[in-house]
Amino acid sequence: MPIEYSRIRNLTAREFIRALERDGFALRRQTGSHRHYVHEDGRRTTVSIHRLSDTFPVKTLRSMIERQAQWSEADLIRHGILK
Repeated sequence: MPIEYSRIRNLTAREFIRALERDGFALRRQTGSHRHYVHEDGRRTTVSIHRLSDTFPVKTLRSMIERQAQWSEADLIRHGILK
């Protein structure tokens, strides 16, 4: 079932990184404003931020959630990302 992105609330970089870390992702390296997180099962996510208080546009969140972190709707509810 596809995720309804209209239900995603505004998310700051700090909140998204905290959700990644709770899910088992760890910061592997950082290159400028790009933080590279890796999960032990091989998933990788790149978070591009300048300040931890920055909020992400929906398209950027969609890419990080679906393609990189590979979270399902249940994962988003568990992390409090869906309204």
